Amino acid sequence: MTGGEVAGILVAVFWAILVSFLAVVLVRLAQTLRATTKLVADVTEQAVPLLADASATVRSAQTQLDRVDAIASDVQEVTSNASALSTTVASTFGGPLVKVAAFGYGVRRAMSRNKTDVPPAQTRRTVVVGRTVPAARRRKQKG
Repeated sequence: MTGGEVAGILVAVFWAILVSFLAVVLVRLAQTLRATTKLVADVTEQAVPLLADASATVRSAQTQLDRVDAIASDVQEVTSNASALSTTVASTFGGPLVKVAAFGYGVRRAMSRNKTDVPPAQTRRTVVVGRTVPAARRRKQKG
């Protein structure tokens, strides 16, 4: 065997090893692609029902928000009506009730004065610095 034949055999062996290595790599790559395809298909099968459920939940939440909005507007209307009613009642009955109460107080006071005919007791005066005692009181204190 000559050197060229040995070199040819070596090149053929290395070439066979390289082709075998590339074949193994391609087989593994094909397996990975099959697994990826299966995974994507499974995710798609599970994602579609999840998206449908999420869409139904969002629709339900929107319906509930619409109901809450309607309730809030009704509560606001009731509040404004109650405020208007309380203002009307206060203006209608408030003034006359105060007048009746004042009249009743005046009548009671007048009736109590007529029965006793005694002026109400004078309150005791307190000492205020810098003021003089009236002359009538000074005579009572000296005597």
